[in-house]
Amino acid sequence: MVDLQRDDAFQSLDVELLSIAPDAREAWREEGGRMGIRNFETVLSDADNGVATSFGVMRWAVGTEPGHTFVLIDDAGDVAWLQDYGAPENGGVMYVLPHEVVRQVREHL
Repeated sequence: MVDLQRDDAFQSLDVELLSIAPDAREAWREEGGRMGIRNFETVLSDADNGVATSFGVMRWAVGTEPGHTFVLIDDAGDVAWLQDYGAPENGGVMYVLPHEVVRQVREHL
């Protein structure tokens, strides 16, 4: 998230970045501050995983913890792209380089 916030190519895409996690907002502020997250308005606390479930993200969950999933929502509110990089069947990657996210967003917008 931090690298995407700092990436000029991502910033030029005219998309909003929102991080959704089951953690409490206070925990996000503490951890996010250490990580360098600048805007906590872009963090959604999804304690019951309702939002994650509605986007189909929980299919890659480990227990009740969602993975590292990217969801691109188009102007009509439809899912234009959905990719979980952390799942073993998707490569098991826990960090995705910004240029890969930029490539996917450009391809699916």
